[in-house]
Amino acid sequence: MEVLLVCLIYNFFAEMEMERKHRRQDRRRRRLLMCRHLCRQRRGMVRHYCVINATVPVLQRYYGGEDTRPDFRLGREAMQQLMVALTTDRQHGWGPTLETLVFLFWLATGSAYRVVSRVFSMPLPTVFRVVHRMVDEVVAVLPHFVHLPRTQEELQVVGGGFARLAHHQAFGKAAGAVDGCHIRIKCPGGPDGHDYHNRKLFPSVVLQAVCDHQGRFIDIFVGYPGSVHDARILKNSPIYTRGNYPPPGYFLLADGGYPCLQEPLALITPYKRPVRGMAEQRFNYHHSRGRTIIERAFGMMKTRFRCIFLEALEVQTLFVPKVVTACVILHNICVGVGDVLEEHCGA
Repeated sequence: MEVLLVCLIYNFFAEMEMERKHRRQDRRRRRLLMCRHLCRQRRGMVRHYCVINATVPVLQRYYGGEDTRPDFRLGREAMQQLMVALTTDRQHGWGPTLETLVFLFWLATGSAYRVVSRVFSMPLPTVFRVVHRMVDEVVAVLPHFVHLPRTQEELQVVGGGFARLAHHQAFGKAAGAVDGCHIRIKCPGGPDGHDYHNRKLFPSVVLQAVCDHQGRFIDIFVGYPGSVHDARILKNSPIYTRGNYPPPGYFLLADGGYPCLQEPLALITPYKRPVRGMAEQRFNYHHSRGRTIIERAFGMMKTRFRCIFLEALEVQTLFVPKVVTACVILHNICVGVGDVLEEHCGA
């Protein structure tokens, strides 16, 4: 009986030791694959002098096949499309994949550079340079992801989408919806700092955007201080000064803060209050159903990058428009691949 018990105990501990050995080998194999992926050299590359720590938890989750949205706010398909678009010719450094992950993590969490440095075990000055370089590279591909409809067929698709949103065929010639969004920032110093305080008494810059029926941004204009009225921003924006969109026969939808225009661009706004006639009330109802897509588009982008849009963006004021533009591009990529961020994926 005692011999049998000793054998059982021995077998139990032997199996536990074997299982631990297999787990160690599996971790070693994953780290080796990660290092090979991150440090793979291109043909003709002179040198690759940076090696990342393979035990970084956020990278283990990424290369382990887990959901990327809790850490980066983008799904894998959207991240892959972004990396394909960012074709760079760098032949040294950390590599495009890792630099993209660092940039997305900084954008998703709104963390200080020091926090991102600790998360990725990367030097602080390197994080700063990577973030700024990646922002410039993302902004450079703006025309590929944020552009006006280029053909008559695309315009008809947009018009049909707005007709369905508004529940009326009279809005089948709507070519977009325009509105402004305040981006909260850290109040800049100097004598012009008070110009950034908006009507809600917090410092901001304004993002003016035009979106289509799917909530995809087709034109943006960002950078004006928060105290400037939406109508004035519109009159100084390229879409107004150039007057080339929407084409004849089409119009944009806007709220009551904008003027109702016919030239240089057709802009349809609701009737002012009080609305007396039944026809005016019905028009405002259908107009509101079509126009609110721009508000939903802002809401989707704010939900995805809540740390950027719901808290003060603590970067230099001149850098804010680039960061916002990068968020717009990522939003359009996610809309294009159907990447819907659910609440349980929040940070």
